[in-house]
Amino acid sequence: MSERVSRFARQAIKVDEARRRILDHAGLLGAEDVPLEEALGRRLAAAFHAPADVPHFRRSGLDGFAVRSADAGGASPHQPAELRVIGHSQAGTINPVRVEPGTAVRIMTGAVVPEGADAVVMFEQTDEMESPFEGQNRTAVRVKHPVKPGQNVAVPGEDLRRGEPLFAAGSTIGPGHLAVLAAFGQGTVSVRSRPVVGILSTGSELTDCEGPLAPGLVRNSNAPMLAAQTRTYGGVPKMLGMVKDDQAELSRVLAEALPVCDIIVTTGGVSVGDHDVMAELFRGESPAYRPGSTGNGDAARLLFNKVSMRPGSPTSAALIGGKLVLGLSGNPGACFVGFELFARPALEAMQGDTDSFRPIMAVAADDYPKGSPHDRYERAIWFVRDGTLLVRPAAAGKSSSLRSLPAANGLMIIPSGSTGIARGDRLRVIPLGREPFPGIVPHETE
Repeated sequence: MSERVSRFARQAIKVDEARRRILDHAGLLGAEDVPLEEALGRRLAAAFHAPADVPHFRRSGLDGFAVRSADAGGASPHQPAELRVIGHSQAGTINPVRVEPGTAVRIMTGAVVPEGADAVVMFEQTDEMESPFEGQNRTAVRVKHPVKPGQNVAVPGEDLRRGEPLFAAGSTIGPGHLAVLAAFGQGTVSVRSRPVVGILSTGSELTDCEGPLAPGLVRNSNAPMLAAQTRTYGGVPKMLGMVKDDQAELSRVLAEALPVCDIIVTTGGVSVGDHDVMAELFRGESPAYRPGSTGNGDAARLLFNKVSMRPGSPTSAALIGGKLVLGLSGNPGACFVGFELFARPALEAMQGDTDSFRPIMAVAADDYPKGSPHDRYERAIWFVRDGTLLVRPAAAGKSSSLRSLPAANGLMIIPSGSTGIARGDRLRVIPLGREPFPGIVPHETE
């Protein structure tokens, strides 16, 4: 940084502006080929167009008889059309027999419709019998309902046509995508590389999850939460451990992590306390900012160190060694929210999706009278009742509350003001997690 930033004189920017500054530096990652069975949840590196027709042959849609519609166009239960059965067609084989006038071929679902036939009659609309045709020792069939050309016959390209655009670049691959790709023989799939996310916890008060809990210590619950959020949005978490309130140690860890990470997310130490090491880094007072201190000679650049939001206003970001470093609050609720608002869009953009921030409109199910000088991003539960999309806070209480984290499936955006919101007000909600089944929303449960 060219100049230091006072501990208290921080300039807050709006959430949208902070996200824009991060996305300006969240570069698209390269592509890699993965086996089809490992592609679930990955992002397509390029648009996919159908390389062939599906089906690629005339296919029977059910079990029955392949016939000429002209032979049974006027058939009825009282005046059935009697046809001589001259062969059998099953899926996976080709019978070279041709359906001539007055004949039919017994056929199974998915089998090739023989030449000469232009329709398939289901078994339920026929009666089989001994051949009434003189000199014939074969089965015959009575068709008891009128037959139309093309009935129960799938023609080439009826489902998918060659050259048809199917999936856009950046699409998340779900089970249905895998079925389509497999149908076209795509044994490998070109996908975006998964961003490696360094997760670093700061604070001398931290102990690991299984460590003894002495007075004054707290267990590091943020790191496993951030790792899970990282995986949710396609990233690969790289656990960097815990750093005490020591700038030299922080600089060492960053210098080792930056070359092997695409982005680093830290938690804790971003406020205005005397020992907030990340705040010192974002003020330009850390040796990590000096050219060469990160191992590649690049100086660092502050993107922002305060956001006009609750919770998590001290959230900060910088470029260090050419990599994004996002500093989140040590408060579990604020840490959770900060990841969703800023790290999530960065991870999505690195994998080809630049439009991951998609709020939906909902109606407040309850009053929320708590005002705030900044927009509030409250952990929330959104659901459908009587056809209306509703939302309510996941739990009342402080932003540090752990209780609301497991229940939340969204963030409700409460505009700044002294009065909060009232029941019935319309407001924006950010759904949490990827949506593999668009349009399906949770319904209220007791």
